[in-house]
Amino acid sequence: MRILVDADACPVKDEIYKVAWRHDVPVTIVANQFLRLPDHPLLSLQVVSDGFDAADDWIAEKADAKSVVTTSDILLADRCLKAGATVIGNNGKPFTEGSIGAAVATRAIMADLRAGAETANIGGPPPFRKEDRSRFLSALDAALVRVKRGS
Repeated sequence: MRILVDADACPVKDEIYKVAWRHDVPVTIVANQFLRLPDHPLLSLQVVSDGFDAADDWIAEKADAKSVVTTSDILLADRCLKAGATVIGNNGKPFTEGSIGAAVATRAIMADLRAGAETANIGGPPPFRKEDRSRFLSALDAALVRVKRGS
């Protein structure tokens, strides 16, 4: 069992470390540049090339039923779910087989709106809040328990 982290703009790395240490689960932080990590035997850094989607490709290739993936990237979440992984958004909301189709469709619609909106302010996701951090901690803990049980 392991946690794979899409490190691009991940606001919950410290929370991941705490939960992983409590459950004695290894964590791989995947990034396209060196990141400083706490010195702990359960933590490792996987630096990939700076090519387009290199981190996503690495994570998707390693994801399996014994993996918990944390990411805010909907397309990566879809790929990891198809590989059997448990996937949690950085805001603590799980990506599931039942929700990923709508998330992918909404992402495509928003991308189209942003591309065609020269003067409109479509915006991006809402700002990260304290409630998101708390929800993430609970979701990661619950996901690790489920994966340990094999369900």
